[in-house]
Amino acid sequence: MKEQIYTTIIFDIDDTLMEFALSEQAALHNTFMEFDLPNGFMDMHASYRAISKVLWNELELGNIALRELGVERFRRLFLEHQTDKDPLDFSSTYLSYLGKEAHLMAGALEVLEQLSHCQLVIMTNGFGDVQKSRLYNSALTDHFDHIVISEEAGYQKPNPGIFDYAFSKIGTAAKAKTIIVGDSLTSDIQGGINYGIDTVWFNPKGKNNESAIQPTYEIKDLLEIIDIVNGSFTQGKEGCK
Repeated sequence: MKEQIYTTIIFDIDDTLMEFALSEQAALHNTFMEFDLPNGFMDMHASYRAISKVLWNELELGNIALRELGVERFRRLFLEHQTDKDPLDFSSTYLSYLGKEAHLMAGALEVLEQLSHCQLVIMTNGFGDVQKSRLYNSALTDHFDHIVISEEAGYQKPNPGIFDYAFSKIGTAAKAKTIIVGDSLTSDIQGGINYGIDTVWFNPKGKNNESAIQPTYEIKDLLEIIDIVNGSFTQGKEGCK
């Protein structure tokens, strides 16, 4: 067996270890119902997703603060649909529901158990209380050495500041043997490239990479990470040697 060179693995949460779409749908539905909008999810979900995508991109660029984003997405949504609900109250209720949702991606728990000999780290862009609640409500909670959340770090991926914050906990000596795993090219992969660590693009749906961002590895199944760490993965860079 080839010598393992990755001893620290940084994982994204949403759409990497947890299926975010199910969590979002359940939380939005419950919030719309609480605010007496029984058709709200059906009528507004597509608009919400479009608005949210724009704002999360702005967050990655550093053009909007996280808490501002949390309210602004609903302010824009209600303006578009001429709804007089309070976006601040709606946002607070939505985040409360979201924190109760934890739907694991296939293979998530198994890959963490198989890599328990490594230092495992969460790095996520999101609200600290929500992401911690989702982790604690899942079977993943006891598998991580460190949990790094953008709201607490003061920076979000791909900004190098969140990596500096993470390595202040991980230890800078670990950098050469660290890899980051995530579904977002612009957040996880670009962030890893910017910081000089190897990257794994988790791409279960086989999306075309039409960007200039080139991950070290690309996988469709989370369990392939085990092969990368063991040095038996052949696609892309020649595994761990």
